[in-house]
Amino acid sequence: MTETTNSPAPENGNGQLSLSTDAAKQLSTTTKTPPQMQEITSRWLLRLLPWVQCSGGVFRVNRRLTYTLGDGRITFSTTGSIVRVIPAELTELPMLRGFEDMEVLEALAARFTQREVEPDEEIVGEGRPVDQLVLIAHGRVRKVGQGAYGDEQNLGVLADGDYFGEQVLTDGDQYEFSARAKTATTVLTLSRRDFEQVAGQSAALRAHLDGWRESGSHAQNDYGEAAIDMSSGHTGEAVLPGTFVDYEQSPREYELSVAQTVLRVHSRVSDLYNQPMNQLDQQLRLTVEALRERQEHELINNREFGLLHNADFSQRIRTRSGPPTPDDLDDLLATVWKDPAFFLAHPQAIAAFGRECSKRGVYPQSSEVNGHRVPAWRGIPIFPCNKIPVSGTRTTSFLLLRTGQENQGVIGLHQTGIPDEYQPSLSVRFMNINEKAVISYLVSAYYSAAVLVPDALGVLEDVELGRNG
Repeated sequence: MTETTNSPAPENGNGQLSLSTDAAKQLSTTTKTPPQMQEITSRWLLRLLPWVQCSGGVFRVNRRLTYTLGDGRITFSTTGSIVRVIPAELTELPMLRGFEDMEVLEALAARFTQREVEPDEEIVGEGRPVDQLVLIAHGRVRKVGQGAYGDEQNLGVLADGDYFGEQVLTDGDQYEFSARAKTATTVLTLSRRDFEQVAGQSAALRAHLDGWRESGSHAQNDYGEAAIDMSSGHTGEAVLPGTFVDYEQSPREYELSVAQTVLRVHSRVSDLYNQPMNQLDQQLRLTVEALRERQEHELINNREFGLLHNADFSQRIRTRSGPPTPDDLDDLLATVWKDPAFFLAHPQAIAAFGRECSKRGVYPQSSEVNGHRVPAWRGIPIFPCNKIPVSGTRTTSFLLLRTGQENQGVIGLHQTGIPDEYQPSLSVRFMNINEKAVISYLVSAYYSAAVLVPDALGVLEDVELGRNG
């Protein structure tokens, strides 16, 4: 008789002692997250802008009458190595703004001479008579002047589209600065003699310049606004001046812009697959997030109302050497010196600024905003915004804003209380169910932005990100 014994199964992989995890998963409930989305950012601009109700869909910015005109930049056309100024672009010069005789403008444009300037070469010298109008087609030019104690002062950097010597078109004067090329630079120059020859053949141009001189004789303050006459420091029964505040005749109006999309969800998905998360809610949540991201992008980049395109040219400055240095941000603060609220920059630009601070042994303190620690300069927080573009040559911009309607700053525009409102100024409207049982919803966001006065927004341009040092 054979004796049998029960022995455990071998543990060498030929037998299984317990339920496998793969099988066990069939009885378990998976813990899952809502759908994640990498596109979502902090959207600091949307959170920090004061939003003003725009009930009629249009927002009008009334200002005092301003006499200064034509502080723009010049655009050029290039054929190979030959650069020409576009004739119509000459009306960006203050004294030619509004001049419409294209034949005369073409004659002026044909008189410009192209010149290649080497780095550190002087283009014009301080104290010399203004004998030429200089347009910068490409490159960087440094303006320097002599200080009160004989030292050299940096007066700023000019680059593509900038100009100087426009006095050659009127009465002439002396250059109050020297202009030296920082890089290899291409300039176009128009001599006084050539200009006078064209003006001598055009009665319309002479009349236009005479009218410009007369308009420039209006009393105005440092900002170009029509002056408000008053008297102070007098004694006795002095005759007081009479005055009034004149307004712009054609104030700018901002219309609310829109970002829209049609969200489609199949009825079977919406009816059946809603546990533990509602499919329509998740589809709508991610769509709204994408719309808000587009909204912030438009507030920065839209050519009609975006901040980068609506900054006044007098409020645009360039870096002294390329990378964003503490000196550059100080210069930017000087453009928005009345109650600046915050800087806005691409994350890579903030990193570049940090590197420049480290090189100089400067360690800026951070600032706490709504429980978040963010870098700051001179006590003004610097917020990241990846909607600020970075060019192919690795350059970008810093923005500095003063905000609020009471501060004559930058404001956001929206309209609340719209039909089928899902969030402020964002609606979700049922459209239809088609023959394939697909439900459609129209998702719309309405918004815009306004710069109430020019000095509410400053831009530091041509900020280099990839400089080694």
